[in-house]
Formats: sequence, structure tokens, C-alpha cells
Amino acid sequence: MPTIRKTITLSDKQDAWIKRQIARGAFTNDSEYIRDLVRRDQEGQAKLAGLKQAIAEGLESGVSDQSLDAIWAEAETRAGAADA
Repeated sequence: MPTIRKTITLSDKQDAWIKRQIARGAFTNDSEYIRDLVRRDQEGQAKLAGLKQAIAEGLESGVSDQSLDAIWAEAETRAGAADA
């Protein structure tokens, strides 16, 4: 995979934070730490997009004729199936 060199500016406090993460063995260098942050942000944005899609689908589906208890029971069943 080709790489691209970037120059970033950090505060002294941010630089010290990254150095501490490297010193404790969590990362081998600054680049690895920054790449990890980007990956986590990408994953978070993907999850957020999925939630927004689910909300939109729920709103578009209209009002349910089921009781709140029935809706809750179905949600618990789905959550249990997802954990299995």
C-alpha cells in the first residue's frame, strides 16, 4: 500500500501525550499512533452512519400498531440473537 507523507502541527501538550503512549509501549512511533486514531475515527463514522440510516428507516416506517411491551420484547429478542 503506498503511503503519503504529511506534516502536522501539535501543541507541546499533545506531543507529550503521544510520547507517553509510545513510552508505555502502546505504539512504536508517532505515525502508528496517528494512524490508529484515524482508523478509530473511520470506524466511529461508519457506526454513526449506520445509526443514522437505522433512524431514518425507523422514521420512514411510520407509527407502529404494536404495543410498547411488544416492541420492547422484539428488541430484546433481536439483541439476544445478535449476541449469539
